[in-house]
Amino acid sequence: MNLDFLAVPMGMLVRMVYNMVSGIDSKYLSAYAISIIISTILFKLIVLPLTLKQSKSMKKMQEMNPKIQELQQKYGKDPQTLQRKQMELYKEANYSPFSGCLPLLIQFPILIAFFYVIQQPVKYVFMDQALFDTINKTFLWIKDLGFAENHIFENGLINGFSMGGMTLPFVGDAFPVLAVITGVTTYLSTAITSQPSMNEQQASTQRTMNIMMPIMIFVFSIQFPAGLALYWVVSNLFQFGQQFIVLNSSKNPKEELK
Repeated sequence: MNLDFLAVPMGMLVRMVYNMVSGIDSKYLSAYAISIIISTILFKLIVLPLTLKQSKSMKKMQEMNPKIQELQQKYGKDPQTLQRKQMELYKEANYSPFSGCLPLLIQFPILIAFFYVIQQPVKYVFMDQALFDTINKTFLWIKDLGFAENHIFENGLINGFSMGGMTLPFVGDAFPVLAVITGVTTYLSTAITSQPSMNEQQASTQRTMNIMMPIMIFVFSIQFPAGLALYWVVSNLFQFGQQFIVLNSSKNPKEELK
């Protein structure tokens, strides 16, 4: 799937932000890192109407959770009746179980396109490999966001936190702090968005996904450029904060969905 028609304008957005913050470039927080953080927040704000719709739908599901659990206890051994009763509950509450899916499907290509931008900054942002090689790309303990966190440079320096000469299988010579944070924030964001399940099999599948997804993201974060991990962390924190506010708001979910 070619998403250049989305990735190109997003790359222009990142470059515009970079040009605006290039004057505050520092030893431990580069303009490139700042541009990734700000661009990620701007991107999340752009898709905010879609994610809010999804979050409000999730809150409504949360409100119905006690009744769903009652149905599960009563009809747990009869899946067909459970499904029928649950659909009746949805109809009574004027809720569609697919109401949160459409916003997710719409924003998914946008999310992937932005992923491309951060993964390939030369192609979509700077248009010049030589320019990208010369700019400062530090972020706190990471010396170059263009490389993986456990990358070792030609002069022997490690991109992330050195483990004092100790090497771990798969992880390498650096403790992947940012990669660990990506896993933790992914778990938090998936846990808070977990939907009530109709049966034990679905609940088991959901629990497995809540564990496997953070592990997968952690593995990817070790291998991909650290700039991508930074984007993922900022995106997760924004998403978690949004979900927490919406799911814990005092408004009636029926009113919020109007």
